Amino acid sequence: MTQKRVEKRGESGATTLEFTFIAVTFFMMLLAITSGASLYFAHNVLVESTRRGARFAAMQAANTPAGTLRTTNGCDTTGPSLTSIQNFVMYGNAAGTGTELLPGLQPANICVEYAGFGVGTGSVSVSIIDYNYSVVIPFISRQITMPANRTTVRGESAGAFPGACP
Repeated sequence: MTQKRVEKRGESGATTLEFTFIAVTFFMMLLAITSGASLYFAHNVLVESTRRGARFAAMQAANTPAGTLRTTNGCDTTGPSLTSIQNFVMYGNAAGTGTELLPGLQPANICVEYAGFGVGTGSVSVSIIDYNYSVVIPFISRQITMPANRTTVRGESAGAFPGACP
């Protein structure tokens, strides 16, 4: 039995070149998956923040008297607990301490709307509007404006007490 010897003349860099193309494609896909996951995480944080903020706002006073509607873009800008509600949305606590839940979220992005509040009546809505998400892919700087997120819950006490308790 004789074995033929295969000559590989002229193919000395082919493996390196093939690896380069495959590695670049693989790492681009990996970056895209990571960036997509980060965007999805930001979306989930926005949704959860509005839910928690609305739940917290349902237990706060709208204004004196409770339930006074605002006309400035439909957002409450004068309520006594507006800062606490915004802190709860941004930090997860009313004091506004700790790490931000989502970088770049500002009080101007948070809209609180009270409607017909009293004891066990009315509703409160918390919205996050005009939030810009920064893409984290190297060499690509882009901001994506996230869609508005809104959560509305029924009022419980809203900080208002009836004149006479039965």
